[in-house]
Amino acid sequence: MRQTDRYFKFDWITIVLFLLLVGFGWMNILSASHIGESIDYFDFSQPYGKQLIFILLTFLLIILLLSIEAKFYERFSSIIYLIGLLSLVGLFLFGKNVNGATSWYGIGGMTIQPSEFAKAATALAVAKYISDMNTDIKSFKDQIRLCIIIALPAILVLLQNDAGSTLVYGSFFFVLYREGLPRIYLSIIVILGLISMAALKFGSLITIASTSVLIFTFHFLRKKRPSIIQPIAMLLAAMIITFGVNFFYQKILQPHQQDRISLWLRLEKDPEKIEQMRRDILYNLYESEKAISAGGFKGKGFLEGTRTTGKFVPEQHTDYIFSTVGEEWGFLGSALVVIVFVLLLLRILRLAELQKSQFSRVYGYSVASILFFHFMINIGMVMGLIPTIGIPLPFFSYGGSGLWGFTILLFIFIKLDSNRINEW
Repeated sequence: MRQTDRYFKFDWITIVLFLLLVGFGWMNILSASHIGESIDYFDFSQPYGKQLIFILLTFLLIILLLSIEAKFYERFSSIIYLIGLLSLVGLFLFGKNVNGATSWYGIGGMTIQPSEFAKAATALAVAKYISDMNTDIKSFKDQIRLCIIIALPAILVLLQNDAGSTLVYGSFFFVLYREGLPRIYLSIIVILGLISMAALKFGSLITIASTSVLIFTFHFLRKKRPSIIQPIAMLLAAMIITFGVNFFYQKILQPHQQDRISLWLRLEKDPEKIEQMRRDILYNLYESEKAISAGGFKGKGFLEGTRTTGKFVPEQHTDYIFSTVGEEWGFLGSALVVIVFVLLLLRILRLAELQKSQFSRVYGYSVASILFFHFMINIGMVMGLIPTIGIPLPFFSYGGSGLWGFTILLFIFIKLDSNRINEW
């Protein structure tokens, strides 16, 4: 192999899938944001014009990411992670408040959202810690340290009133599970989710009483009964979770966040208030569902979506961009987008399994987990399957920070994978 050939040995399948998503995403941003019949593709005052600049700058970013030696990302992962944390902390001093969230730095006429870049920094830190020779994923001490690595940026993002981005950090559980995290944690997460929903739906007393019956029934039916201390400890933990969830819901969450959960779990009983909440909170969702259903099987055609061009869905070019796909490209176009995303995720997972370095493998799984979480939540939200959370569709939604953050996340892995391809 010639020395110059090494610089072009990347997984081009992944790169092509990335280009397809970015290109088709821009077409839909154009549909969702253009005004009037004539279109000036270089009108940089419009979202589609700005996004075109972001895409062009993305190619320069890709060149930079691929030109850096792969070892750099592993060697300086801790420093990159620290810089990511400092960028989040700096928002409390220099951040710009947009729509109630202090998640952006104002730089000239543009804004930068550091939480989009902190995901890649956290993925590098997790990969570095797990791949360390002294780390044992089954050790409780190392599990705590990994939780701290993941929780620090998540808490900082939550304090900025960006709950959607905070939830994304839960995707790292899939990475830890792949690397050998005991299955008991999966059971714990499921139980925590059930207790949390029951606490909100039925109240603290009913939830604690029901949980007590289940715990002690299971305890006395076991052939080998452990000490009575175990079920008592489990009951105390359930009580803490129950009261903690209610406190978090009532005292921490913003009113609009409470209303979204209330509608999803059907907590409100007053029909008039329910209808008012639906009009105020679910307006975007209803209009999104109408746009998707209007597309039918084949769609109305590029730039022909009446609900899209009529601006029925507010901020359609951001979190609700998939509704544009549904109206203008129909079921066929929507299915194609889903297929391309699934192919990209499967490709990343396959490449991750082929890695000879544990660091590269863990980072690859982190990339796939983060992208999957965004993809699943965003499309589920647009179709009304889950509560409105507000996170972008990777490579599709409008925004420079989101596009660059996902690009950095993906192309660092492509560079790490190139070491495997370029071996001779």
